Amino acid sequence: MPPAAVPDGQREMNQPEANIVQTTLKSVVTFEGTGLHTGRPATIVLRPAAAQTGIVFRRVDVVDVDNVLAAKWNQVIVSPLNTRLENEAGLTVSTIEHLMAAFSGTGVHNVIVDIDGPEVPIMDGSAAAFVRGIVDAGLTRLDAPLFAIEILRDVEVVDGDVIARLSPATGLQIEFGITFADAAIGHQEKTLNMANGAFVRELCDSRTFCRNSDVEAMRAKGLALGGTLENAVVVEGDRVLSPGGLRHADEAVRHKMLDALGDLYTAGAPILGRYTGVRAGHAMTNLLLQALFADHSAWRWVRCDAKIAARLPGVGVSKADLFAVA
Repeated sequence: MPPAAVPDGQREMNQPEANIVQTTLKSVVTFEGTGLHTGRPATIVLRPAAAQTGIVFRRVDVVDVDNVLAAKWNQVIVSPLNTRLENEAGLTVSTIEHLMAAFSGTGVHNVIVDIDGPEVPIMDGSAAAFVRGIVDAGLTRLDAPLFAIEILRDVEVVDGDVIARLSPATGLQIEFGITFADAAIGHQEKTLNMANGAFVRELCDSRTFCRNSDVEAMRAKGLALGGTLENAVVVEGDRVLSPGGLRHADEAVRHKMLDALGDLYTAGAPILGRYTGVRAGHAMTNLLLQALFADHSAWRWVRCDAKIAARLPGVGVSKADLFAVA
């Protein structure tokens, strides 16, 4: 979480008269489901937290070692299929990305997530259930200013034809492109300004997806044990095998953007910049954050006033935005 004051060596863009403050939940929210990869029942309880807490997971099923994991980029274990945290005691929490996207997209800055196992429940494969629960609970303003991370110059990581980049921009924008051989997905591109509830309306109900040919391979590796046609979009050639078909014609790229938003929130604060992903996944976004924070000339803290906050994903979200969600 950003400091209460700008640290030495980091320039502050402004000293606004009316600072925007950090938030937490007004009340406790509980979700129950199944882990996508473990196949195990899972319950998470979202609890209000004090300012400067950030997003913290607490493994309540473990008592003999440190059971607290901060949702930060430097505690992420690189994985191509999900985002997994690991603390110094070796304790892990996996598949945090959809919940993290919901926190970012609804403007939750501080929360303790009690979880009774190693994986966040997959729900319907999207972030919609998490968003509904958070919006229904509402947010409380805390007595601490909100800081964002402003991107000052391009930072990029490349692996063959896979690219992830952060560039300067006045607010958070996400641009993504994917290409799959299956005609049900094919080539998809989308760009979205994430301000004014765009995440809730445009992305949060887009589900995780996979090719049918990949399912058995994943299960042979002990993955996707909780995956079903009800919590993932499964495609084969030009066919969508999941009942009801797609929620959006470009649901696949929308979900990749959802993942990117969640993974970017492990930066520890909202980002003011443009994220570009080309065939990128969880691992590449984490490598991008590593590259960003290794270069102190590429970013700075800014204290958010109303003008800056209006460009952030979680500002301006209302229950009316949920009417567009599947």
